[in-house]
Amino acid sequence: MPCRTLRLNARQDRGYIRSTSRSNRFILAEIVAPHAHEDPSTARQRPPVNLAFVLDRSGSMAGDKIALAKQAVIGSVGRVQADDRFSVIVYDDQIDVVIRSTRATAEAKNDAIALISRIEARNQTNLGEGWLRGAEQVALHLDTAGVNRTLLLTDGLANTGITDHDELARHAGELRARGIQTTTFGLGADFNEGLLTAMANAGGGNFYYIESARQINDYIASEVGEALDVVARDVTLEVVTPEAVVVESLTPFPFEQRGGRTMVNLGSMVAEQVVQVVLRLNFPLGEVGRETGVVLSLSARDEAADGSSASISWTFADSKTNDLQERDAEVDRAVASVFASRARQEATALNRAGNFPAAQAALAGVAKRIRAYAGRDKEMRALIADLERDGMVLAAPMAEPGRKQMYFSAHAAAKSRNIDGTAFRRPTK
Repeated sequence: MPCRTLRLNARQDRGYIRSTSRSNRFILAEIVAPHAHEDPSTARQRPPVNLAFVLDRSGSMAGDKIALAKQAVIGSVGRVQADDRFSVIVYDDQIDVVIRSTRATAEAKNDAIALISRIEARNQTNLGEGWLRGAEQVALHLDTAGVNRTLLLTDGLANTGITDHDELARHAGELRARGIQTTTFGLGADFNEGLLTAMANAGGGNFYYIESARQINDYIASEVGEALDVVARDVTLEVVTPEAVVVESLTPFPFEQRGGRTMVNLGSMVAEQVVQVVLRLNFPLGEVGRETGVVLSLSARDEAADGSSASISWTFADSKTNDLQERDAEVDRAVASVFASRARQEATALNRAGNFPAAQAALAGVAKRIRAYAGRDKEMRALIADLERDGMVLAAPMAEPGRKQMYFSAHAAAKSRNIDGTAFRRPTK
């Protein structure tokens, strides 16, 4: 029988911590989503979806971009069912709700084709207001039993209306807390990937880099397909520790802390998706031989969560014992990968700013740290070689598409997603 509940596996990099100085240790938590609902007697095979398509129609979208974006939305609307909802919003310096949130009946889909076809590219880019208007359409018919998501496509910068990046990310986080996720699509070479990534991370959705207009349909169709394949919503990894232990999630998911509890919000998960979360824990001093530990557990809004939990413990020991202890290579690989991803994102920004030595140094520094514990591990040695190669590339001016692709690939890797941004599902043996 296929698994019907979320599964959690957790392991630590090392089992001893230092008694005379504060120690950093790492946990790798792996969460695996259940199979899709397959019982034919089930009234509904999946949660209903409530989607808002928000399209940039600024002047730079003219031609193939806007034409292919419209085709992608029309195709996506054709995939949803009569008890799903959709809306379409377009923006330049003005915002128009082309289709108010409506049930996806056959009649509504036919009407949508005509209305979407009339959209034309025009003026500037009020990204913030256009996106918020889309979220408003979702909120008007918020379905607590379904998937509520705003899909924002842009090829430019937020240059009118709300332009502050922190404010937009904060709004995305507030919407996520209300049950509305935000997914962003950056098209071409002129959008700000830092902004779109921050909005998607805070908003509990996904970020995609679309290099050319001909890829628009594939990426939007992929994201809509994931919305239709959700098996667990509002998945949260909770970590309970002694109060003196400081926990940080290195994986780019929203997390919050309340005393000795840390909650990492993983958003929705699709059937058989695998997500890895890397946690860094900082321990206080302790008496040799004393044990300490943490408890990790999963929760979700759906019946897919069974309260899966795991306990991990450490023992305070002297320096020699700590120095000679064995390491878990799988955890080390995950830690190395997430630090490499963060360094690549930092380095692409430095390259864009013209600080080429700093861009190379950012990758060289992480490569050096990984080399200190990689030993003969083939995967980590390959990662070091990749970092050194990318450092040479970023030591000179780099074309914008190449920078954006490197940033996007690093972001996807950090969130346990494939290189094209799609959900990772481990191949069955």
